[in-house]
Amino acid sequence: MKKLILSFAIIISGACMFASCNLISSAGLNSKGLPTPDVSGEIASEGEEKLDHGTWDKLLKKHVRENGMVDYKGFKKDRAELDKYLKMLSSQEPTEDWGTNELLAYYINLYNAYTVDLILRNYPVKSIKDIDSPWTKEFVKVGDTEISLGGIENSVLRKMNEPRIHFAINCASISCPKLISEAYTANKIEEQLERVTKEFINSDKNEISANSAKLSSIFDWYSKDFKENGTVIDYVNKYANTKINSGVSITYKDYNWDLNDAK
Repeated sequence: MKKLILSFAIIISGACMFASCNLISSAGLNSKGLPTPDVSGEIASEGEEKLDHGTWDKLLKKHVRENGMVDYKGFKKDRAELDKYLKMLSSQEPTEDWGTNELLAYYINLYNAYTVDLILRNYPVKSIKDIDSPWTKEFVKVGDTEISLGGIENSVLRKMNEPRIHFAINCASISCPKLISEAYTANKIEEQLERVTKEFINSDKNEISANSAKLSSIFDWYSKDFKENGTVIDYVNKYANTKINSGVSITYKDYNWDLNDAK
């Protein structure tokens, strides 16, 4: 009887974990009509930028460590500056006239800044997952529209068919790609996306050798995004310093959802 109860508990636990992962990868499936142009190949450079992300850039340089850990206590002291930036972002209504670079930079900064805002409103907190509906609650304002973090990720950014966005947006957790100490901008975004993708793939978030691939769960949850022109291994090998042999079976690392809080 005890064995039966234990087996049932393991099944339920596994089902909950699977459901949680599914929720993360499908949360907020509603773009609210925001423009999502398709990104094809390398992003072209653009001219004059529409938006000034300077306030966000200064905050990131001040409160994000080189290793990506975030000084949330310090951020709280600059709450007024963050609120000013959030208000500026929310006052904008992206249109089809915006360039692809401008839209990518806007949506990535929007996601990251509002994630920091979410943490600050609930700080201190051990994990973003301890917050009620962090990815499905529609608290991000874009003009007259309210959208969730999951909506920005899954129904806006992912629809643009640019898988590198997964290494640019930060979910405030240890296993996430790190929050970089600079704002994304239209004129620099190609270089920025290349840099964060290469850095993440070659970081300790993955364990890669010629005959072994133990990857971040990001490559499992969003595997479809990385298979547009081949396999997940093909995608990883574009950026990995050590190339993985074809045919190697992929396993995935446990995800650490503890807050990326600088101590």
